[in-house]
Amino acid sequence: MRDGIHPDYHQATVTCNCGNTFVTGSTKKDIHVEICSKCHPFYTGQQKAAQARGRIDKFNKKYGMNNQ
Repeated sequence: MRDGIHPDYHQATVTCNCGNTFVTGSTKKDIHVEICSKCHPFYTGQQKAAQARGRIDKFNKKYGMNNQ
């Protein structure tokens, strides 16, 4: 590797909007993200429930099976 052309590598603190923080390596010292693995629906298991709820609502709307 050539000297002087690579950026400095730091221990970066990543902070999510949900309040979760963790340390990783990066060329920046502090990183702020909107969503992380602690609050993302795919990783928390809430995605399947949300998708099923949407399919149920779509079915009820299509076939007129609302609560009357």
